[in-house]
Amino acid sequence: MTQKKINDTSNAEDMPRAVTVAVIGAGMAGLIAARELHRRGIEVVVLESAARPGGRMMAETTALNSRVDLGGQWIGHGHHRFEALAAELGTTVFQMHTPKRPEIVEGDLRIRKPSLATAAATTALLIWEITARLGAPRAWRTQTVQSWLRYVPGRRARRLLEVLVSVSTTADLDRYSMHAFLEMIRYQGGLTTMLSTAGGAQESLVLEGAGTLTERLAAELEGRVVFDSAVTALHRDETGVTIHSASGTYRAAEVIVAVPPPMAARIEHHPELPTARTRLQDNTYMGSVYKAIAVYDRPFWRERTHAELMVLTDPGMAVFDTSPPGGPGHLCVLIAGPEARNLDGLDSGARRTAVLGPLSAHLGPAVLKPAGWHEKPWHLDEYVGGGYTALPDIGHDQGCFPASSERVGHLHWAGTETAGEHAGYIEGAIESGERAAHEVIETLSEITTGNAIGSPTQS
Repeated sequence: MTQKKINDTSNAEDMPRAVTVAVIGAGMAGLIAARELHRRGIEVVVLESAARPGGRMMAETTALNSRVDLGGQWIGHGHHRFEALAAELGTTVFQMHTPKRPEIVEGDLRIRKPSLATAAATTALLIWEITARLGAPRAWRTQTVQSWLRYVPGRRARRLLEVLVSVSTTADLDRYSMHAFLEMIRYQGGLTTMLSTAGGAQESLVLEGAGTLTERLAAELEGRVVFDSAVTALHRDETGVTIHSASGTYRAAEVIVAVPPPMAARIEHHPELPTARTRLQDNTYMGSVYKAIAVYDRPFWRERTHAELMVLTDPGMAVFDTSPPGGPGHLCVLIAGPEARNLDGLDSGARRTAVLGPLSAHLGPAVLKPAGWHEKPWHLDEYVGGGYTALPDIGHDQGCFPASSERVGHLHWAGTETAGEHAGYIEGAIESGERAAHEVIETLSEITTGNAIGSPTQS
C-alpha cells in the first residue's frame, strides 16, 4: 500500500489513518512521550481506551473548590522530573504536613511507646532491609509474604507488617513472593525511602492536583488524543504497524505501548510477541487499592494531634494529612489488597463509615462529618485494572523493577514499570515516556537517513 493510498481516507472508511507514531495509553508516560514527539514536529496520535486522560492519575474538584488526587499524587525526594514538570505546567508544589513518624492505632488504642509488637515488627523490617541488600535466599522466590509473616511473634506485630506491606505495594500477600518484595526494597533504595514522608517517597504534593498535569498535557496535544479508543490488535510488518482500535484503524511507522503489562495483554499481536514479552504480560497482575479523600472546612485535627496513622483494625489503612497550605482539610486514606476488595459490596455511605469510623477515637467525632467525600477503587477501573503498579505473580521474576522495555520491531514500551529510576512512581512514568520518545526519534532518524539497523528482536 502506498503512502498516498493510506492518506486518502476521506471516501474509504475501511482505510487506515496514517500517522508517523501512535502512542497507546494517555497516562503520564504516554502523554510525555507524545508531547516530546509533537514538539519535534513528528505526527503523533494517542489512543486512550478511557474517556479521560491520566491513566492511574486522576484529580477532582471538591465542594470547597480545592483539588484532590484520587490516583498517583506524591512527589518523592529526588523526583526532579516531576518537580520540573509541575513548575513548567504552572502548578504549585507544597510539602506534606507530617510528624517524625506515623502513629499506630488499633481500635481506641494508640500504640505510642515501644512495645513487644513494635520491637518484633522493627526486627522484621531490619531483616528485610539487610536481606534486600545481600540478596534473598533462593527459596524465597516461592515463599509468599503472608507465609513469611507467620514466623513473626505476636498478632499485633504481624498485623502491623501486613498492613504496611499491603499498603506500600497493593499486593495480595498470599500471591506476592518475599523475593519480589525484597527486590522492590533494593530497587527503591530501602524501606526508609519507600515508607517515609519527609525525605522519602511521599514528600510533596501538587496544590492543583497531580492529575491536573495530565489534563494539561492532553490539552497541549490539541486533539491528538483520541478517547474511547481501546486498541484490540496490532499487526506488525517490516515497514510499520497497523493498529485496530475502537475508533478505527491506524497505520504507524512506530508504536509506543504505554500501558502496564497486564493490561497490554488484552491486545492481540500478529505475529505473536517474543516469549519474554508474553511472559511479562502473563505473569504479572495489577495491585488492588481503594483510595478515599475526606474534605473538611479546615484541618481541625491539627489543634490536638496529627493525622498520619497506620490503622490495624479491619480494614487496615494508611492515613495521611494532605491538606493544602491555608486551605481545607484533606484526609487521604489508602486501603490495599483483599481488604480493598472487601469494600466493593458496600454502598458509598457504608464505605465512608467503615473508613472514617475507626478514626473518630483519634481525630475526634468531627471526622465523621466531612464536607466532601471522594473515593476510587482502582481495581474496579476496567481501563486501568488496579494500582499502584503491575506486580510479579508468585514464582515468577517477570515484573520486578525495572520491567523490560526491549523494543519488538516497530513496537516500543513505556510505563512507570520500565523506569530505570523510581519505577512505580509518577517520576518513573515521566522518565519512561522521555526514554521511549527518544528511542523512537532515533529510530525514525535512522530510517530517514537510510541507515536503519536491524531490529534487535522479532519483528
